[in-house]
Amino acid sequence: MFGRIAPWYDFLNHCLSLGQDVYWRSRLVRAARSGVGQGLFLDLAAGTLDVSRKLARACPEARIMALDLALPMLSVGRSKKLGQGLAQRVWPVQADGRSLPLPDGCVDAATMAFGIRNILPRPQAYSEILRVLRPGGRLCVLEFGTARRRVWKGLYNLYLDRALPLVGRLVSGDPGAYRYLAETIASFPDERALGRELIDAGFSRAYYLPMLSGIVFLHVAEKAGA
Repeated sequence: MFGRIAPWYDFLNHCLSLGQDVYWRSRLVRAARSGVGQGLFLDLAAGTLDVSRKLARACPEARIMALDLALPMLSVGRSKKLGQGLAQRVWPVQADGRSLPLPDGCVDAATMAFGIRNILPRPQAYSEILRVLRPGGRLCVLEFGTARRRVWKGLYNLYLDRALPLVGRLVSGDPGAYRYLAETIASFPDERALGRELIDAGFSRAYYLPMLSGIVFLHVAEKAGA
């Protein structure tokens, strides 16, 4: 499914969020940068490499492993003009977030933008991320809040249920993809439940920051130091 919508993915992200997704990803990168060390970042569910490119620009000395299960998404990202310096430091790799092709304790920080909803079971992904993080490293997750809570007197919920699948279908020609998006947002745990998941998985500390009235949350979880 993600392979089918890859050519339209960036355009629809910007269109359906009214450009807010650019700001959300910038906040994600800022949170990842403030962790311990900036040598190697892991960008999970990297998609078309928007977060990976932001990390490379924000941290000139860092290397970024950009992992995604959908090869067409990574191919679209590689086709963008990264610039020679960025291209050498962003390494796209097709991989499963539940089985990371990395050694233990090698990553300073991990990011994931709107991807954790698509990984099941989530504890398996958390366990792998903890394994590859260095002591004191952090995981920064950008994700939608649950749509079970009414936002803007239900206007957002109506938009999510009706407008988003319609626009996604008209632009991408894929009737199922953006219906899937709305359904996974509706069934996703709320911010408190996700925070408990991260603590239960073994992270020593977890907190979240709401954005746009709680439509989106930035979750930050830290691995215990040495």
